[in-house]
Amino acid sequence: MAELATIARPYAEALFKAVPHAEQSAVGAQVATLAQIASDADLQSFADNPRVTQEQVFSVLTEAAKVALAPAVSNFLRTVLDNGRLAALPLMSEQFQTLVHARQGVAEARIYSAFPISDAQVAEIVTPLEKRFGRKLEAIVEVEADLIGGVRVVVGDEVLDTSVKARLERMKTALLA
Repeated sequence: MAELATIARPYAEALFKAVPHAEQSAVGAQVATLAQIASDADLQSFADNPRVTQEQVFSVLTEAAKVALAPAVSNFLRTVLDNGRLAALPLMSEQFQTLVHARQGVAEARIYSAFPISDAQVAEIVTPLEKRFGRKLEAIVEVEADLIGGVRVVVGDEVLDTSVKARLERMKTALLA
């Protein structure tokens, strides 16, 4: 996985530098759509077929996207295909979005909860975290039943774990010490 991230970074940075600030959100949405399509296993095997040309893969991707691609996105996609990096496109999209968020002063907060949580509960979690980190947070909620209860929040490389599972692990460590 680290190898794909290493491959994806220069592509994401190049696209970020090539696109004007005003167009970055629209370009990010188009690249995210292409990345979602590219992550399909059937499309991957189609693209890996030696009898299929890059132009055919490009056509399939653009038709499946069902939107007219910006010239920068079209050129970006052609470059990705020419260099055989279609498998890294989802990571390129993530890294591009991270760069856009960094410029806007926004960070991604992944909230893992044992149960589905409402938008109001997400707001209660995010508001104090925004004060703590000093920037706006975009919350992405994922259900992870292993937590038993509570939440685990990941912002960048920081993890705030208030889950029941983490508390039980701390108790176990304390008792065994």
